Amino acid sequence: MAVSAQPRLPFVRSVADGIELRLKVIPGASRSVIVGVLGDRLKMKVAAPPEDGKANKAVIALISEWLGTDSVEIISGHAHPEKVVRVHGLMKIDGGRLPY
Repeated sequence: MAVSAQPRLPFVRSVADGIELRLKVIPGASRSVIVGVLGDRLKMKVAAPPEDGKANKAVIALISEWLGTDSVEIISGHAHPEKVVRVHGLMKIDGGRLPY
């Protein structure tokens, strides 16, 4: 009997010290929530406005809460809705942990 491999999450990429997540962020929403997969990105809404780094801080907080780690940083897309965040020390995401 063949064992099927775990499906690959299109927004996750393994790197040497953890994983990177490709995001599509909608700032200024009524609440902060992870919506689901949108193409090759994880779509999320944050309540914070896109000014003075508030939305970026909300993105980091939401990812940190979801994955249970404080080792999250935005590595690209600081001023754009399409972002890449790195999660240090986490080597994979279990598909069962997806919050949507």
